[in-house]
Amino acid sequence: MRIETIYRYPVKGLTAEALEQVALTPGETLPQDRRFALAQGDSAFDPAAPAWMSKRNFACLMVNAGLALVHSAYDERSGDLMLRIPGAAPLLASTLSAEGRAAIAAALAAYMGDEARGAARFVEAPGHSFSDVARKVVSIIGLSSLHALEQATGSSLDPLRFRANVYVSGGSPWAEFDWIGREILVGQARLRVVKRIVRCPATEVNPATGERDAEPPLWLREHFGHADLGVYAEVLGGGRIAVGDALEVTDPD
Repeated sequence: MRIETIYRYPVKGLTAEALEQVALTPGETLPQDRRFALAQGDSAFDPAAPAWMSKRNFACLMVNAGLALVHSAYDERSGDLMLRIPGAAPLLASTLSAEGRAAIAAALAAYMGDEARGAARFVEAPGHSFSDVARKVVSIIGLSSLHALEQATGSSLDPLRFRANVYVSGGSPWAEFDWIGREILVGQARLRVVKRIVRCPATEVNPATGERDAEPPLWLREHFGHADLGVYAEVLGGGRIAVGDALEVTDPD
């Protein structure tokens, strides 16, 4: 199998950023992945004592489909975040200052309106990931599995609906489910696959239009008897991964 694309998502729910290569560190996510989030006005998330909380505490595509139309770009060297929000002037603000974070939160909350559920906060916490699961993982999707879903439903689905970190080609549909509990080599890194990814209504949202125009969770259940697509893996041995690198199971059948 071969890596076709690599993505990080610096702000939970916002734009995917493509990477040609990235260095993985044991026990960590992709660098900068889900580093920031917009905490809903009624969220109890405390940056001083960060703990994993469900996605409903933060702006997310599952609930806030309009976020798909917000274009963001994060510069990790400067800490600046660029936002292009429909109907508003472009915003460039620093994630490193209280003023910058407040400006980001205000702009996103104004766009979301009542969906922000009060005074939203743009938050981060050192070492914390706003992942959908409590453990720090890398998400991987086999494109053969996605193509099987497309063929079964007669649809064309943008892979970015599923917001994975690594998309790989080759292999048979659903082969990645056989990797649970096993180790894989991805480029120079070694990972252990720990869990299938259960798909939620976020995948209904078209990343180009912000419309809910497909039902992947329902279609998966109807055609394959489950709502899963892709797997989570923990990094055991660090190293570089790059587009074009191979993915190999270390103990193949």
